Amino acid sequence: MDFENLATSKLGVFGGSGFYSIDNLKNVQELSIDTPYGKTSDALLVGELEGIETVFLARHGRHHIFTPSEVPYRANIWAMKSLGVKWIISASAVGSLREEIKPLDMVLPDQFIDRTNNRPMTFFGEGVVAHVTLADPFCSKLTNIIKEVTEPIMPQGSNLHVGGTYLCMEGPAFSTRAESLFYRSLGCSIIGMTNHTESRLCREAEIAYVSLSMSTDYDCWHEDHEDVSVEMIIKNLNKNAELAKMIITSAAKLISKERPKSLAHSALKDALITPQDKVPEKTLKKINLLTQKYWR
Repeated sequence: MDFENLATSKLGVFGGSGFYSIDNLKNVQELSIDTPYGKTSDALLVGELEGIETVFLARHGRHHIFTPSEVPYRANIWAMKSLGVKWIISASAVGSLREEIKPLDMVLPDQFIDRTNNRPMTFFGEGVVAHVTLADPFCSKLTNIIKEVTEPIMPQGSNLHVGGTYLCMEGPAFSTRAESLFYRSLGCSIIGMTNHTESRLCREAEIAYVSLSMSTDYDCWHEDHEDVSVEMIIKNLNKNAELAKMIITSAAKLISKERPKSLAHSALKDALITPQDKVPEKTLKKINLLTQKYWR
């Protein structure tokens, strides 16, 4: 496997609802990057975090102007890739679909079910085909790092849950009660609107990805709890924001030291099907950042 440049690679962080900055990012530069897929959600903040150069991006924009379907996922991840990011921690608000996952708990899921239908989720097409392996969509090494730094600092009464299935829905409306009960019947643990799309694109971009999912509510299935609302989510996100920043800062320190190798870092090696000389020039220019180490 090709693990080039890990010693100098960067850490990426996506901040979700209520998480629009990292306070302890040092020597920050603000970058605007135009990509073949348009502009990113906002300016990228590049600085040093616990010994590793880190790129932060507010997924919905720092003023939360993009719905989950409108987030320019391809632009965001292409920009991260262009800056040398090899690992991404994605902080996100989720609803709980299980009794044991309480509001203010943290979850590190290991699987997805996708229910989105209105967003591009591949860099390929337009004359080139690639089929990446996505059986295990989250990087196990990043998951273990987050687990290691999170367990000792979880507040009393809150828990970290490792494993579980993230149901990714289209949004922006929350689930109907029937949908919520259906997702529970599938064995899903949490529900959100963004991470599956990011995970697929990160795999194509050969970036290791992990979700730090912050439980804010019980969706609408739980008869003993009020139905999910924006007010409830923001209230609980604000409570979790400082903890999430502590987790990411501690994880950055370990990632800086270990520079973990991931299977994601060579995901395109056997995935590209179309011969390079058959790919249209316009398409080749768009994907060159991703494929150049295989097509030289």
